[in-house]
Amino acid sequence: MSHAHDDAHPHDEAHAFDGAYWEAHWVEAAPDGAAPPNPHLAELAGLAPGTALEAGCGEGGEAIALAELGWRVTAADVSAEALARARRRPGADAVEWRQADLGSWAPAEPFDLVTTFYAHPAMPQLDFYARIAEWVAPGGTLLIVGHQHDHGHPEQASASAEAVVARLAADEWTVASAFERPRRAVAPGGREIELHDVVVRAVRSPGTVV
Repeated sequence: MSHAHDDAHPHDEAHAFDGAYWEAHWVEAAPDGAAPPNPHLAELAGLAPGTALEAGCGEGGEAIALAELGWRVTAADVSAEALARARRRPGADAVEWRQADLGSWAPAEPFDLVTTFYAHPAMPQLDFYARIAEWVAPGGTLLIVGHQHDHGHPEQASASAEAVVARLAADEWTVASAFERPRRAVAPGGREIELHDVVVRAVRSPGTVV
């Protein structure tokens, strides 16, 4: 699974979102150059750095930004082309890049922080979010940024904040932020677009057994 930075081209049809799909996507996509990291990283302001996983990292802007904040980052993506682009970016040496299908791969140890930005897996979107939530260590943070339903994305590649929160057990998670918000962004080539984001930040109970 992977993501196009800010997903400038909404999907108007269903796709498998498997490794072959994402490899073709990145081979054909124009490089986004030094595109800024997702602004919702601000949700993590003040959080003490530790270990972090960026799930479906694409060209790596968010992973590198986390590393610059002091996090020890593992960035995983199914696409070799996306990872090759990521490794060429300034600051890439501070990140551990891993080619992996997040629908089958799982880390050996949980992380203090797990993030994902617009990643579309070859599995139902909410199942993917529930899967990566299991990789958060007790007391750790989960940050999900996805596409809102009904704004040009197929059902299997979008969600609502309410639906994401419903997949986080109330006795295991404290939801710190959960909202849906439009914003303006600049796509590769300079075209301005409107995005409709779903953002959920949650903290896993320190007493959780993993």
